[in-house]
Amino acid sequence: MPKLKTHKGTAKRVKITPTGKILRERAFGNHILAKKSKARKRNIKTNAQVSGSTAKNIKKALGV
Repeated sequence: MPKLKTHKGTAKRVKITPTGKILRERAFGNHILAKKSKARKRNIKTNAQVSGSTAKNIKKALGV
């Protein structure tokens, strides 16, 4: 069976932890920040964990 190529677009957007979990950045944190509350902006800065079938698809795209 041939080697699988890593999907570079996906590789730039997600990080795999040593335990195998997938972390992603949250959306809506780049502009129009004046109307967003401090708590909302603080929550946007944190990473989110990907789960379920989406995580399975991402792992397949990364060749993990």
